[in-house]
Amino acid sequence: MTTYEPVVCAIPDRSVMADINRYQDPMVIREILHSARTIAIVGLSSNPLRPSNFVGFYLQRHGYRVIPVNPNETQILGEKCYASLTDIPFKVDVVDVFRAPQFVPAIAEEAVKIGARSLWLQFGVISGEGARIAEQGGLKVVMDRCMKVEHARHLGRMHWLGFNTGVINATR
Repeated sequence: MTTYEPVVCAIPDRSVMADINRYQDPMVIREILHSARTIAIVGLSSNPLRPSNFVGFYLQRHGYRVIPVNPNETQILGEKCYASLTDIPFKVDVVDVFRAPQFVPAIAEEAVKIGARSLWLQFGVISGEGARIAEQGGLKVVMDRCMKVEHARHLGRMHWLGFNTGVINATR
């Protein structure tokens, strides 16, 4: 008989849901997108079918330097991979997180330690504790938003074509 390990799901921290809108302020999002030059993507995958890889590729194509943070890889998207944020030997403006919510507090602590200016948590990555740590360390926080989607909406083609409706919804 085969035994299986229990599956740990990436369940968001629902305690922050009541005031999640404060982590989705369009003015903060625009300021981050305009001022950032170097983005460390924690959990960046070398698999081109993964969302993290597509977001990293998109951001590179739009002039950002993307730094992969993945201990299981040596190079992604033509950039050297680092095992952790603290291994990166230069300044990082934004830490973009593609990891499960339970890992965010430790990532936020590293982001504060390296002097990043912002912590960006992708869709479904919701961590009140991680946000609190980052804010106490002086970082701006965006939560439950995709950096690629927000770039396209505020600075990219969706903006120029007039599609910035302010609504992101998958409901049919």
